[in-house]
Amino acid sequence: MSDFLKNPLGLFDVKGKVAVVTGASGAFGALAAKILAGAGCRLVLTAGSKSALDEVSKECQDLGAEVEALNMRPTTSELCDEVIAAGVKRFGQVDILVVAQGKNDVAKIHDMSAERFLDVMDANVTQSWLMAKSAATQMLQQGKGGKIVLMSSARGLLGHPAGYTAYCSSKSAVDGMTKALGCELGPTGITVNAIAPTVFRSPLTAWMYEDNDNANAVRAGFLSRVPKGRLGEPEDLAGPLLFLVSKASDFYTGHILYADGGYTAG
Repeated sequence: MSDFLKNPLGLFDVKGKVAVVTGASGAFGALAAKILAGAGCRLVLTAGSKSALDEVSKECQDLGAEVEALNMRPTTSELCDEVIAAGVKRFGQVDILVVAQGKNDVAKIHDMSAERFLDVMDANVTQSWLMAKSAATQMLQQGKGGKIVLMSSARGLLGHPAGYTAYCSSKSAVDGMTKALGCELGPTGITVNAIAPTVFRSPLTAWMYEDNDNANAVRAGFLSRVPKGRLGEPEDLAGPLLFLVSKASDFYTGHILYADGGYTAG
């Protein structure tokens, strides 16, 4: 009998791992930080909002995690290197990177300037690449592999009629980056994967969960495409994240994991 069969859940054990989470004050970033804190990781968190970062850091510490909090947005190569260096200085290594920073800007193409389009591409694509580069460089030096998780969306696969050209384009690029880096880094023991959710409960989407005529109409139209028949909840992202940052996903790289209740399957 294989040893892992004596304790299959051990494949998901990330206790003591050092995880960097960027965009830790955002909906997914804050959730990812708290999930990893509860799972026993030591954390390096970045966010542009100090008050929000302090709140998330405190919640993670209350869950038992050691936290290095950096009130910054790693938007350049130098700043991304600083984030990784802070993790190495505090904890001696970096094992996991979760890139949760990013933005959306909704406008029809005739109303959107090139500058606005490029701003979304920079936030979602270039900055993800820079952060992955800094983390991968450190992981390669450590020589023990690592886990990189990027933030995609169901909109990387599907279009949207309401002015999402910048966002959809950026997430399609993240998908391509995930596949390319997965192939490039796979032989080194570093896996690169992405989580691609559809609508899940957060401060930004709370209105869709309300019981009023507008929310009910929007939700009904959306749910007609979701086989599971409901919107996403935070816990729906916990399983995919823990899978992708743990030994359980060692054979998975370049993969886009759709956390969407079947939305992209139909």
